[in-house]
Amino acid sequence: MKPVQRVLIVDDDASAREWLAAFMRTRGLAPVCAASGEEALEELRRAPPDVATLDLVLPGIDGLSTLRAMKALAPNVPVIVLSGVGATQAIVEALRFGAADFLRKPFEVEELEIALDKVLARAALEPEVSGFRARLADGAFSPAPAPLFAGGSRKMRLVDDMIDHVADTDITVLIRGESGTGKEIVARTVWSRSNRARRPFVKVNCAALPHELLESELFGYEKGAFTGAQKRKLGKFEIANGGTIFLDEISEMHPSLQAKLLQVLQDGQFSRLGGESDVAVDARVIAASNRHLETAVREGSFREDLFYRLNVVTIQLPPLRERRDEIPVLADHFLDRYAREYGKDPKPLPEDVRAAFAAYDWPGNIRELENLVKRIVVLGTAEPVLEELRTRGAQAERHPVACAPALGELERFLAGESERVSLKRVARQAAQVAEARLIAKVLQRTRWNRKEAASILQISYKALLYKMRDAGLTDSA
Repeated sequence: MKPVQRVLIVDDDASAREWLAAFMRTRGLAPVCAASGEEALEELRRAPPDVATLDLVLPGIDGLSTLRAMKALAPNVPVIVLSGVGATQAIVEALRFGAADFLRKPFEVEELEIALDKVLARAALEPEVSGFRARLADGAFSPAPAPLFAGGSRKMRLVDDMIDHVADTDITVLIRGESGTGKEIVARTVWSRSNRARRPFVKVNCAALPHELLESELFGYEKGAFTGAQKRKLGKFEIANGGTIFLDEISEMHPSLQAKLLQVLQDGQFSRLGGESDVAVDARVIAASNRHLETAVREGSFREDLFYRLNVVTIQLPPLRERRDEIPVLADHFLDRYAREYGKDPKPLPEDVRAAFAAYDWPGNIRELENLVKRIVVLGTAEPVLEELRTRGAQAERHPVACAPALGELERFLAGESERVSLKRVARQAAQVAEARLIAKVLQRTRWNRKEAASILQISYKALLYKMRDAGLTDSA
């Protein structure tokens, strides 16, 4: 059983302390209260909590001074500033001194819940990141490697070298690779090795929100900017000031937002929704995409000038099927990790499961492998996973790999059965064979997800359906 996480509540208002303490208990956290900065620092020296909330207006040592002292004593403890002081300068100073987030009083309960979830999730990654950096400093990896670099294949050593070269610069980085290859882990590793590691790492999934909401999420808004905007809200760029912002699935960003992002990259400035003045920000941008951005540029869905701004340094992550020697190491890593997490006995994977893992094509990459191993740990048996892999293999075998017409004319000519041959017809037939094989392979890897296959093949969904019909490809049993 995991120990209860402790939260330090620093506020001179007794009723506010009581309300926050009650709220924390409903979230399964153990609250510890302090009425002043001095009490907070004393508690911090005695036993650092997992997270802290801090009011800026305090008797004796003021809130900002308390924040600076807290970060000096326990730099890894995230501090959420909760304050009725809403001046922009106070917010900027709090973030500069190391606050993980800033909420104005009165705030909505949902705002506090989101802030808590964010900082606790980030804190949960800290031991892994710190351990990884320590292993790098020692010049070797520990027996339990970070999943992205497990196995130490040549391709991943090149990725690791690239991270080392760019980490301590402020250069924009574009991470490319299929879904599940570990793009977020690379982004966090770049951040953790940089001189911004003590400042925020803020992730934004550009595909998770419609562009109207994504704009307010990234750049914030002023009071009255739209119906329901009852107070100013800081955007993710302001929260990431001094740190790093990770824009995942950047290819899904609406063109109207791309222009605003380009301005931030060029000038380090933007305006909030409903704002009349520009806001200066210093946030390193790391972007990621599983789509072919050059094609998106040609199609007009992605700005060419933004692409060149983002594509200063590219880190290309290979799919798992291109580094199969890492599969056993990754599987053992996840087996040990989830056995410890769920309090299970980490039984070695059976040889037939390892053989199935080695033969499988892993369309979902590392994420798919992780989920299958987690299922084995939770269920206490590998049989359901093994049966699933067998079923997938049988489905793949039911679909022909060469579905286009055979090169009969060429074969007859080479066999001396005919004296003339049409180069154009042979070339067309060869193209059909190659095209059908490629489409079949991509469909197998995407588990017959036509939309995803069309994206990988860089053709329209409708064109894929036509080509599947011409090649006789169907996913029916």
